[in-house]
Amino acid sequence: MPLPQTFSLLVLGCGSTGLDVVSWGLRHTPDRVSSITVYAGASASPTDATRALEEAGVRFVYGTERVEGSFDVCVASPGISEFSDFFASARDHAADIMGEPEFAWRLSTCSWCAITGTNGKTTTTSLTDHLLRRAGMDSVAVGNIGRPTIDEVDRFGPGSWFVAELSSYQLATTRELHPRVAILMNITPDHLAWHRTHENYALAKIGLFANMDRDDLIIVDVEDEGIMAYADRIFTSDRRVCSLGLDDAGTDDAAFVRDGSLTVRLAGAEHVLARVDDLAISGDHNVLNALAASAAALFCGADPQAVTAGLTSFHALEHRMEPCGEIDGVRYYNDSKATNTDAVEKALTAFADDDVILLLGGHDKGTPLEGFAAYVCPRVRAVVCYGEARGRFRRAIEDADRSGEVDIAEADDLRDAVDVARTLASRGDVILLSPACSSFDEFSGFEERGRAYKAYLDELRRGAATQA
Repeated sequence: MPLPQTFSLLVLGCGSTGLDVVSWGLRHTPDRVSSITVYAGASASPTDATRALEEAGVRFVYGTERVEGSFDVCVASPGISEFSDFFASARDHAADIMGEPEFAWRLSTCSWCAITGTNGKTTTTSLTDHLLRRAGMDSVAVGNIGRPTIDEVDRFGPGSWFVAELSSYQLATTRELHPRVAILMNITPDHLAWHRTHENYALAKIGLFANMDRDDLIIVDVEDEGIMAYADRIFTSDRRVCSLGLDDAGTDDAAFVRDGSLTVRLAGAEHVLARVDDLAISGDHNVLNALAASAAALFCGADPQAVTAGLTSFHALEHRMEPCGEIDGVRYYNDSKATNTDAVEKALTAFADDDVILLLGGHDKGTPLEGFAAYVCPRVRAVVCYGEARGRFRRAIEDADRSGEVDIAEADDLRDAVDVARTLASRGDVILLSPACSSFDEFSGFEERGRAYKAYLDELRRGAATQA
């Protein structure tokens, strides 16, 4: 249902998302928003930012998750689970409750290309936006990628595109969101503490398609087992689905590789695009990302020649298989964004012909490791397990390495892991930070971890230059 012409606004949580919604509300007071109340959470306390908002007329409630009063619209921050008592209390006191993407959708007038998946969504979002802009189209990358959608709804109108990276947290509370294009890259177990079950997690992802029909395009990886476990909920007669994969699925709408070239077929018409070898991003997972972005851009109206040019001009994002140069003939890569085992498995496909020393560790998310370790061992020469999770990862690798061909070492922290890896490496090897863990035992997030890794590499280079 549409938002009321004027409404009272309740915001749950005072993190960046919540404060972005509050800032939008203040810009539209009193023409759209009659009042703004923020329930900050039981453990939250005032900050300089919230005090400034209070002075502007926003009401903040601290120290409780029991909502009182009556509100027209509630926007819940993504960190607040829909299964939590906090969310339930807000639902009882609001006529309508939703996440920030749903709120932005109901306010926006532009077209949406929405992208989700356990892994790969950030690269695919950035690349899709890059292809659209290369084709001269009005586009902006928003959502979980870092630029809040709500910040852009007043700037982009009809004829423009929101390319929105959406997490399972954000999708769980959507009901009316209706993208023209939607991409689902993969589904592997993640965020179970928030969603309670894997099925809830998967259905949140698939919920992105709920309002789409045959005038829209859904793009899914048909070679991904996690997605195909829910095929009956995705492939329905009232939807148009593009089959994404390295091989041609033979459908009217498909994106695949043929004779070394990215190929997209839409409504039976084929477009042969860039060659895989001409991409600046490597690995099978990035080929799939490029195929998905190409299919989306072509459906949105981008010229095929512009798509080809955009594919070859796009480079790796920071912390996502980011090349970090060489030291003493050893190549370094920063894949700090790989916070789960599936992401690491995908990263290793980029180094099929290399000897890899893999850095694994950080804050242990408790993911089962048996299958992961069995995948890793034949594909690496050495593993350095570090941080809080090092013991469990080491035991898993040792159990899987029955031939004893993998060098396995431990390190206290990331810096120590680099030092240990250097002792194991020879010229021509690859040292890959792809940790399969979150970073919260040592850093504030994967971004800080990745930058610390690169900063230490720069320090090592300066030391080598001084010695020379």
